[in-house]
Amino acid sequence: MTRSSPTVLAVRHVAFEHLGAFEAVLTERGYAVRYADAGMDRIAPDMADGDALLCMLGGPIGAYEEHLYPWLLDEIALIERRLATGAPILGICLGAQLIARAMGARVYPGRAKEIGWAPIELTDAGRVSPLARLENCGRMVMHWHGDTFDLPDGATRLASSAITVNQAFSAGSSVLGLQFHIEAAPDEIERWLIGHACEIAATDGIAVAAIRADTAAHGPALAPCAARLFGDWLDGAGL
Repeated sequence: MTRSSPTVLAVRHVAFEHLGAFEAVLTERGYAVRYADAGMDRIAPDMADGDALLCMLGGPIGAYEEHLYPWLLDEIALIERRLATGAPILGICLGAQLIARAMGARVYPGRAKEIGWAPIELTDAGRVSPLARLENCGRMVMHWHGDTFDLPDGATRLASSAITVNQAFSAGSSVLGLQFHIEAAPDEIERWLIGHACEIAATDGIAVAAIRADTAAHGPALAPCAARLFGDWLDGAGL
């Protein structure tokens, strides 16, 4: 009898903001990834009960906009159930904001949009966490967000940037929230530039050519660091 592979559930908000380079790490470890598309697929609180890992991915909406996107409350209920069980959960950008909100923290517009490549600064806790891998690529990461969040009670800040104080946090070994995008593969940047064309055009000081050039300059060095970082976190989470 063939034993089925352990599974990972990833909740996706836009098609091009998927697990990216992280998916290959999971596949190499024997996990099968399944996606649920927010707003299209039914999101139920118990739908990740049989999954080894829940990943909440990014998207261009606010974690507080349930008046426009009522299914956000279903996502928060899913996260709350996951947190209550202590099972591993990863959040990226909007996903990290949703985890923060599910943990009782406030999510709100930041003081400026942060779009493009810029360095992060690791906290003391970040330097002894899986994020220490980012030292090997100069801590240059791609940002794409306008919102931010307060640090949840019981969470540890791992990284900040010049604009956003809470760029990454952990809660024990099973919860990781990343405001920035290290999962995005450099060769998929055109999908981001097309998908976010309206936001780029409406944001002063953001240029398509600059994001493209910075991705070519920094993306290849970041990719292996990101894969090792994710692998380290999976190890710590018992995955």
